[in-house]
Amino acid sequence: MTNYTLEEKESFTVLGIGTELKSDYTDYAGINKEKVDFWQTVKQDGRLDALKAIATNDYIFAVNEAVNNKMMYYAGVMTEETLPEASRVIQFPKGEYLVVKGEAENADMLSNMLTGIAFGQVLPEVSNVAYVGGPNATVEMGERNGFVFGEMWIPVVKK
Repeated sequence: MTNYTLEEKESFTVLGIGTELKSDYTDYAGINKEKVDFWQTVKQDGRLDALKAIATNDYIFAVNEAVNNKMMYYAGVMTEETLPEASRVIQFPKGEYLVVKGEAENADMLSNMLTGIAFGQVLPEVSNVAYVGGPNATVEMGERNGFVFGEMWIPVVKK
């Protein structure tokens, strides 16, 4: 079984700049390409740097959230501030979270790996908790030895 933990987290807010993912939710390659393209855009146009400038820590969030029956995807940071270019304040609830840790060569690979492990391996195997929706996030926490490290945070409830 993959390494994971269940952690109690206080509620927190992520300010995000988002995009709607248009690929079918079963089209993994299509969704992945949309996410990579989105990250390239927010890095190149300066919006990610603007978010990082008002962040309360160095964490960079890649948030998945269903909003009005649309698959939304956000680049975000923890902050109490707002920006005109930000499209959503995302509330993460206080409660138990499934946390999967990992490291990869870059942020895109980390996000893909953690998402695959969390939703493809851990959640199907864990019998005492369930993901019932709400925002989930890959959290890029830093770099060490040439690798990006971070965690996937998924809010869960006891079964």
